[in-house]
Amino acid sequence: MRYLRTSGLALIGLFVSLAASAQESAKPIVVLKEVLAGMPKGDKQEVQVLTASFTPGQRTVFHTHRFPVTVYILEGAFTLEMEGRPSITITAGQSIVEPPGVRMTGYNRSATDLIRLVIFYVGDPGTPFLDILHQ
Repeated sequence: MRYLRTSGLALIGLFVSLAASAQESAKPIVVLKEVLAGMPKGDKQEVQVLTASFTPGQRTVFHTHRFPVTVYILEGAFTLEMEGRPSITITAGQSIVEPPGVRMTGYNRSATDLIRLVIFYVGDPGTPFLDILHQ
């Protein structure tokens, strides 16, 4: 009986220890890591986190950004066309950095699926997120 009590306590201790270890070991997963040129250099920067949804067939305006833009896809497949570069399609769970000063547009090429994405933009305070271009 004493052996069962000691073994039971040891087993409970093991489970508590494993549960604590599982909680302590939660770590972020790196989705994208990239060294960037063109980031703001002032004493202060403004951080913007935006969300966007694209219905089937919808696209962005033709535009540029003054600073790099990071896009993370939550749902769907987003196609980015940048002047002088091949088009890129990124899907849910993937991320891309859009470079500054490059003329671009993005599309939802699906006929049925919605796209949901998160956009991270760091710029000088008051800098617009994008500059619209006329084709």
